Amino acid sequence: MLRWSSVLAWRLRRQHLAHRVPRERAMGVVADICGLQAQLASSAELSLWARVDDLPRGWVDEALWERRSLVKTWAMRGTLHLLPADELPMWVGAQAALPPRWEKAGWRRGFGVTEEEVAGILAAVPRALEGGPLTREQLADAVARELGAEHLTGKLAEGFGALLKPSAFRGELCFAPPDGRNVRFTRPDRWVPGWAPADPQAAADAVTRRYLAAYGPASRETYARWLGSSPAYAGRLLARLGDEVLQAELAGERVWLRAADLDELRTAEPDGVVRLLPAFDPHVVAAPRDAPAVLDPARRDRVYRPQGWLSPVLLVDGRFAGVWRQERRDAVIAVEIEPFEDLGAETRAAAEVEAARLGAFLGAGADVTWVTP
Repeated sequence: MLRWSSVLAWRLRRQHLAHRVPRERAMGVVADICGLQAQLASSAELSLWARVDDLPRGWVDEALWERRSLVKTWAMRGTLHLLPADELPMWVGAQAALPPRWEKAGWRRGFGVTEEEVAGILAAVPRALEGGPLTREQLADAVARELGAEHLTGKLAEGFGALLKPSAFRGELCFAPPDGRNVRFTRPDRWVPGWAPADPQAAADAVTRRYLAAYGPASRETYARWLGSSPAYAGRLLARLGDEVLQAELAGERVWLRAADLDELRTAEPDGVVRLLPAFDPHVVAAPRDAPAVLDPARRDRVYRPQGWLSPVLLVDGRFAGVWRQERRDAVIAVEIEPFEDLGAETRAAAEVEAARLGAFLGAGADVTWVTP
C-alpha cells in the first residue's frame, strides 16, 4: 500500500518542484513534465519559472520562434502545448495511436461537418501549407476554396481550431511565428529539422512511460483524463508495458506505477515545499481531482473552474492549499493569496518569498495581500 504523503513528495521531485534546476536544464524540464500547457503564453513561461532558477524572461518565445527547440501544437486532450521539437514525433505518434475522434459521427455532428468534408480538410491542409506559413484566415480560405465549400471558411477560422486539430494530431500542422497579432501555421516537416513520423504504438508506449515517471502512480481514469481518451483505452496502454509497471493500492484505489519507482514512492517524505503555480500548470492539470489528500472536495470548483479554466494554485507539499492572483500596478506586482486553510507562519513566509521571486522575474517589486479563509 502507498501513502499519499510519500506519493506527493515523490511527484514534486519528479516535476522539479521540490528543487529548482539551473536554467541550462530548462528544456529537460519541459520534456520531463510532458510539455507546457499553452492556452496562456504567460502561464506557460511561469510554469517553467516555478521549476527553473534564473530563467530569463522571453526564454519560451526565443525557444519557439528563434531556436525552434520548442514547438507549439495541439496535443493531449486537444489542448495547446509547447513540446520539445526533437520529441514532437513521439507526441504526434501517440496522438495518432488514439482512436480518431473525428471518425465518430457525434464529433462531426457537434462541429457541423460531414465525413466527406473532414476527409477533404485533412487532405487539403498539408497542401495549402506546402508553400510556407499561412495565417488562420489564409489557411481557412485556401482549404475552403480547394474543397469548393465556402461555408467551411468560418468553421476553419474559428479560434479554438477544432477542425484543424486533427491535422495537428497527424503531424501535418503546427504553429509558426505569428504575423503581428495574427496566428500562423506551418507543417512540422517544414519547421522541425530532421522531422520524421514515429511508429504510433511505440510512441504511445513512450508517452505512457513519460507520464508515469512524472505523474504516477495513477488510475486508468486519471491517465485517460490527462491523455484525452477513454479509461478502457488508457488501461490497455498501461497494461501494454508489462513487467515495467505494477499495480498498487493508494487510499483504497488501484493505481499503476513504474516498477522502478516503487522503492522511492514508499520512502519519499514531505520537506516543506511551497510554490505559486500559475493557471494551467501541468502539475494541476494532471492531479487526481477527486483525492482529498490533494484538494478538499469542497474547494474543487475554486481550482477546476467552468469551461476548462484552471486557477493559479498555492501548492504546499503537493496539496492545493489555496488560490492566488496577480495584477501589475506600475512598478509593483500585487499578489493576492487566498488560502483554503489556516497556514502556519513558516508557510506564509515561504509563499511571500515566492511572490517576491515572481516580482523579480517580472521586473517589479511584489506586494502580497492575504485573504482570510
